[in-house]
Amino acid sequence: MDDIVKLKYKEEDLKLLAGLRLLDDDFMTVVFDRNTEAAGLVLNIILGRDDIEVIEVVAQREYKNPVTGGRSIKLDIYAKDSDGKVYDIEVQRADSGADAHRARLHSSMLDTKMLKEKQKFNEIHDSYVIFITENDYMGLGKPLYHIERTVQETGGLFGDGSHIIYVNGSYKNDSEAVGKLMHDFRCTDADDMFYTELAKHVKHFKETEGGMERMCKAMEERVNRERREERINNSFELIQNLMEAMKMTAEQAMEVLKIPDDDKVILAKKF
Repeated sequence: MDDIVKLKYKEEDLKLLAGLRLLDDDFMTVVFDRNTEAAGLVLNIILGRDDIEVIEVVAQREYKNPVTGGRSIKLDIYAKDSDGKVYDIEVQRADSGADAHRARLHSSMLDTKMLKEKQKFNEIHDSYVIFITENDYMGLGKPLYHIERTVQETGGLFGDGSHIIYVNGSYKNDSEAVGKLMHDFRCTDADDMFYTELAKHVKHFKETEGGMERMCKAMEERVNRERREERINNSFELIQNLMEAMKMTAEQAMEVLKIPDDDKVILAKKF
């Protein structure tokens, strides 16, 4: 990397950027956004195929819950292939983020967007929710865990087209495609990666001026987002205390605390 380029960034930013891996969701989403090549590689390896053609990839795609007060989600990576199948690829470093109920919610939210009014139910496309976890979430030492609905009385597949897959990010076996892929997801240095389809994009965001600028902006946005979430949570607690102690409404408590208008909109939804 050019020393002149390095001088544009703070030392702590460069250090943080150097340590990022594809197992870090902020970095992964930037690398994969609009990147059909990388998404196609990952999906073909995880699904054991070589013919998946990805035609659309969007990072941080939001799926809003139509129910008032219902929980919405943001997909790390949304992808669609040439057959109309849709994929949600999530990177989860903490085991709590890979909870089975979260996989269920993600799967159901994908389904709600696939059928238009008056379409037949059997026209719904297959969906895949893929959790790439830093640890072996299932604890059985397997590289992949496939979750499918089955008919208990027969043991056969229900065949509704809903698929959930957990990928063991700690799996180490460089003789297998999945093992090589997870090795690359753990790498901090593009030169140590097996797959050029991933390495060249990782190198771009770590070693070129344009890539570094975008990545540093993404890291800054995350810090600002986390600070705002912390501020909102602290304000929410203060408002609750005022409401209880002074018998105020939420609106009155927010006025007393001089909560900014933008924060009021977010906080109002919590009450």
